[in-house]
Amino acid sequence: MTESDIITAIREELARMAPEIAFETLDPAADLREQADLDSMDFLNLLTALHQRLGVEIPDADAQALETITGAVAYLARKAAKSPET
Repeated sequence: MTESDIITAIREELARMAPEIAFETLDPAADLREQADLDSMDFLNLLTALHQRLGVEIPDADAQALETITGAVAYLARKAAKSPET
């Protein structure tokens, strides 16, 4: 799984949840929840969707690592590289 694959997954899953968000306008280093106006349940649903789509376990304790697009891509790429499923 490449970083491009991960960005595509984030973009598509976010579009399902908040179709009004223009992904290209989001700052990859800023808090995604604030930019996309996601409440805690929306953010949890996004993480769950990414887990299901990418097959990467995301423990609750690691959620903070996915608060930015940059952080999410780095975290998911690192976890996918360690995963025996990929």
